[in-house]
Amino acid sequence: MGRQVNQISLELIQSALDRVPKSTSSRKPFKTQLLKWVGNKQKQAIDIIEFFPKNYGMYIEPFLGSGGVLGVLAPEKAVASDVFPPLFQIWEALHSDKELLKKWYADRYARTLVEGKVEAYKNILASYNSSPNGADFIFLLRTCYGGVVRFRKRDGYMSTPCGAHNPISPDKFSARVDEWFDRTRGTQFFLCDFEETMDKAQPGDLIYCDPPYVDSQAILYGAQDFSLSRLFDKILDCKNRGVFVALSIDGTKFSGDKLCSVNIPDKLFEQEVFINVGRSMLKRFQMDGKTLESHVVTDRLLLTYKI
Repeated sequence: MGRQVNQISLELIQSALDRVPKSTSSRKPFKTQLLKWVGNKQKQAIDIIEFFPKNYGMYIEPFLGSGGVLGVLAPEKAVASDVFPPLFQIWEALHSDKELLKKWYADRYARTLVEGKVEAYKNILASYNSSPNGADFIFLLRTCYGGVVRFRKRDGYMSTPCGAHNPISPDKFSARVDEWFDRTRGTQFFLCDFEETMDKAQPGDLIYCDPPYVDSQAILYGAQDFSLSRLFDKILDCKNRGVFVALSIDGTKFSGDKLCSVNIPDKLFEQEVFINVGRSMLKRFQMDGKTLESHVVTDRLLLTYKI
């Protein structure tokens, strides 16, 4: 029975992949990541941006995370937000005092040279868990396994182990900070719920939503209180106000032997495309790093407008 389920699932995945558009964008790739983060859309950002309206006002991103699409888009005027205070502290420091952000990372990197990478990571993780803060978090994101930011649901305890890779040097991190500072120069960052951010949109503005994956939200950062139905209600409100909304959401992916699916309200979106995300890093983490050829992830990109 399990083999039959997997065969059906693979056929559905292949059907979705056949609908993935080939990118024709002239936009240059921007591969330099400031933060390592599971579910980061930076590699797929050019394909996603291809389906943004040709003309729009302000760019708004209410589920910022590691800012992959924001960094590639580099908008002249934007609003970006997240509900997670340590993450917001990183973005705030990027623009209010980028030298401080560099120092946060350099100070913790220096500890790896004295204590060893694994021991330093363990101690910095303990410091973070005792009092969550952006200074510890930036180092943990660059050093943890695959950017899989995993938290215990009952108390928010970060439990991701140290990665096998060596964290980048302070000089390389500093260069990334400078580059991201330039690319997000026109962005205002806020610590708030997605509804508050989306309420800032005016007719003709564009909102890009990349909310937590529905099926894996129990262990990923900040997702425990997320309500997809509440997001759909707010998207409808924005659509009715003349705001463009693009939503990245689970398309076809595995959770065990189950092919995940999401029920989308009728007539909320005008167009649907599939974006190939590749192999699931979260699934590799759950399977102890094994290569998973069949665990291909595609995201649906749902648009309240037509291209």
